[in-house]
This record gives sequence, C-alpha cells and structure tokens, in this order.
Amino acid sequence: MNSWVDGVAATVAAGSIAPASAPRRSTLYRPPHPLNLKQTLRPLSRGYLDPTLRWDGSVVWRTLRTAAGVATLRLEQQSDGIRADAWGEGAELAIDGVPELCGAGDDWSELDVSANAFLADSLRRAPGLRLLRTNAVFEAILPAILEQKVTGKEARQAWRVLITKYGEPAPGPAPQGMRVFPSPEVWRRIPSWEWHRAGVGPQRSATVMRVAPVAASLERTLALGRGGTEVASRLRSIVGIGVWTAAETTQRSHGDPDSPSVGDYHLPAVVGWALIGKPVDDDGMLELLAPWAGQRQRIMRLIEVSGFRKPAFGPRMTIQDHRFH
Repeated sequence: MNSWVDGVAATVAAGSIAPASAPRRSTLYRPPHPLNLKQTLRPLSRGYLDPTLRWDGSVVWRTLRTAAGVATLRLEQQSDGIRADAWGEGAELAIDGVPELCGAGDDWSELDVSANAFLADSLRRAPGLRLLRTNAVFEAILPAILEQKVTGKEARQAWRVLITKYGEPAPGPAPQGMRVFPSPEVWRRIPSWEWHRAGVGPQRSATVMRVAPVAASLERTLALGRGGTEVASRLRSIVGIGVWTAAETTQRSHGDPDSPSVGDYHLPAVVGWALIGKPVDDDGMLELLAPWAGQRQRIMRLIEVSGFRKPAFGPRMTIQDHRFH
C-alpha cells in the first residue's frame, strides 16, 4: 500500500493471493493543504452519465489510460486524507498521479483577491479548491474538440456515445457502464458514419484525425511545466486547435493557472456580472482578469465554485465556433 505524507510516497503492491476485485495498488494521500475533492475534480466531469468519471457520494471513480496500460482509480475523501485504490495494468501509474490530480504543486499562496469582496468571500468559503493536473494531454484535448461549435448537451452525448462504443471495459469493480478512454490508434480508426451517428460533424472529426497521429508529441509538452505560451503554441500548431481548445486542454492536463477560456459564449458575461455587475465581451473579460495575470484560471475557478449565476435573460443558446479563436 502506498502512503503519502507531505508528498513523499512508499509503494507496496497488493498481495498476489488477493481476490480479483482487490486493488492492485492503494494509498492514503495526505495533502499538506486543505482539499475539497469534488471542487478540485469538477473540471473532469462530462455529465452524470460520463463513462470515464462517476461520483457516488464522497467517492469518485475515474478510468484512465497510462503508459503501462488501462486503469480504474477510486478516490474517497476521508477525515485523514484521500483514500486511493487502483486496478488494472496501469494501476501503479494511476496511483503515482494521485497527488497532482488532487492539486499537488498548485500554489495559491501568491494569489491576492483582498481588493475584491466577491472573490475574497469565494476564496474564504473554498479553502480546499485546487487546480488539478492529469498529465494526459490527448485525453484532455479530445473532449475539448468535441465541445467546439455545439452545446454542452450535444458534446456530452457525443462523448458518451463514442467512449461507450470504442472504450475498453474498466478494470476492477468499477460501476457498471464505465469505459476507458480509447488509444489514439482507436480514435483514428473510427469510420465517418460513426462520427455522424454520435452527432460529430466533419470539421470536429477531421480535427481529431489530425490530433491523434501526434498524440505522443502532445504528451511531451508536459515536460514544459504547468502550461504557458510555449505549450499553447504547440497545441495550436495543429489545424483546428484554437485559443479556446488549447486553454480547455491545458487547464486539465497541465494544471495551467493562467488559461482562461477566451472564445467561450457564456464565460465573459458570467465574469462581468460576477465582478462588476454587468456583462462584458472577451476583451472586457481579459481586462477584468488583468490584475491577476499569471493566475487568471484560479480566478475563473473561484467564480465557478462560488455558485454565482448570471441573470437569466437573453438568448438561451447560440452556437459558437471555438476552433479559430
């Protein structure tokens, strides 16, 4: 059993005579800071029927593909830390990734929101919020591509249909219906009619087909740190990947603290209403976030977890093309 104390881990495999349902690796991760697991992992959820992530009370199940193979990870928030169990060939790497998944390395100590009462109150009420880092770029960029030009409902449905059909069954005692994110090779072999059945248009499927062959090079951007201009530039060098898609990716894969989703239809208005009581456009949003340059994604997350909702009036939906923003 792995045991982390202030970021230090020791690893012991589960016994060879354990039943098949027993985890191959386990740990108790004790973060050196407050941690709210649900708030921290919220950006990974693609709806309550997401085949790769399921919540059950204080427990979250997550499937993932590692360099060593597929894995199922079970995390539970307990009074003394985060209990983590993993099954599958990739169990050890899944366990190794738990600290960063739970926000290790994400330093909020330099964030000063004292001049804004709304943000100061949100930070006070969410001391356990951290920015996660999955260390899985292709896994993060694929759903971001599916979310281009469509509503969240349409994107979640496409994600669910494709993962259910092409993902591997989750190892271990995962909840029924859970699947593992397919490999780049599998994504490349999806025929055009299956994209159509999933509601994914030719522009988005073509972008996936351009990204899948270079998936390995995308993963190498993790060595450049927690995002930044060089990482974004490499992602955007692929036709069909714009500012919005790159930001949505690095927020999750790299734990980027400064990647607001410019080009989003809803976010500028939300930020404007939350911070100054009126809607703004992308330029206005960036102007409002400028005092926190370097930490703008932390501000976005504070607004999100505050529970704030902009006034409900105006058009309900407009399709926004994020590909070339």
